[in-house]
Amino acid sequence: MSTSSLVAQMKQGLDAPICLTWELTYACNLDCVHCLSSSGKRDPRELTTAEAKSVLDQLRDLQVFYINIGGGEPTIRRDFFEILEYSISQGIGVKFSTNGAFIDAPRAKQLAAMDYLDIQISLDGIDAATNDAVRGAGSYAKAIRAMDNLAAADFGPFKISVVVTRHNVDQLDQFKALADSYGAQLRVTRLRPSGRGADSWHDLHPTNAQQRQIYNWLMAHGDNVLTGDSFFHLNALGDPLPGLNMCGAGRVVCLIDPIGDVYACPFVIHDEFKAGSVREDGGFAKVWRESPLFLELREPQSAGACASCGHFDACQGGCMAAKFFTGLPLDGPDPECVSGEGAAALAAVTAVPVPMMDHSRRPVTNGAQSVSLMPSRASR
Repeated sequence: MSTSSLVAQMKQGLDAPICLTWELTYACNLDCVHCLSSSGKRDPRELTTAEAKSVLDQLRDLQVFYINIGGGEPTIRRDFFEILEYSISQGIGVKFSTNGAFIDAPRAKQLAAMDYLDIQISLDGIDAATNDAVRGAGSYAKAIRAMDNLAAADFGPFKISVVVTRHNVDQLDQFKALADSYGAQLRVTRLRPSGRGADSWHDLHPTNAQQRQIYNWLMAHGDNVLTGDSFFHLNALGDPLPGLNMCGAGRVVCLIDPIGDVYACPFVIHDEFKAGSVREDGGFAKVWRESPLFLELREPQSAGACASCGHFDACQGGCMAAKFFTGLPLDGPDPECVSGEGAAALAAVTAVPVPMMDHSRRPVTNGAQSVSLMPSRASR
């Protein structure tokens, strides 16, 4: 099947998601300024262990072959390993994202003994000054210690996940070297203005010149670097990047949040993109197959304001979440449109949607003030 035929099929939706993200908890020991789910405090309505296993049974029946587990910090849940082992026992592989704080030597050995398991350590700076300005004091040391423990336990090629910001773009070569030194794989993803990222996006997102820098770097290293199809908006610059140039929301991807609500995409945790709940009759399968929102997303989408742009077929108008949380219409240009259309559209925005839930341990202003994200000169 050609790539174009595959994309066309995926746009119509699949029988089961091929990339399902499940946030097990909103509890987190960190307070990252770009956290897409505004995590920090546990929600008392969190799915129980029994409910989580029931969801896994449903996913098994749908023939979902792997899931992405995140949070919050998923390893905070006391039943994390029980859920992990149950998923694997049902033939559902797991990739979980973690800040690494709780992966000590014994835990690393336990994880290394499991099959069908992948681990993704989050790191947003090649040094403590850059990383900790975004993820919190001491988070760099915790992540490196977790990598050392996984390497010592012979876990295998884990992943290092980096959210690309204007402060770490110049470190991409060093991130790749770090991954190579562990025999790991580098994964770089796009910063979205979701959750607490709504406050920090304007201070953190790469400039137009840096977007071009990212494109050129990925063109040189893309075969060995994962992106999660984060950067298809950059395809307007020339040859397409590796991966699918499409928004998979409600078509091939979706999110289950800690209380069982299902959203079209991990980056649009908002009532407008909530499709249902696994706690409702019919569970996840009914939401995936029958949700009016998902059925609408699987219909052909209008190019809207981008219809006259010769690059639309390449970039598909960019990211739905990035548009929504910056106040742009869904058929408008991506806010980081490399042709400059997004910047022009942003100048006319008068109001932006507010994230629906906030589990942060500190007040969030939703853009009311600038956030200081880089360490002072004296601390560098």
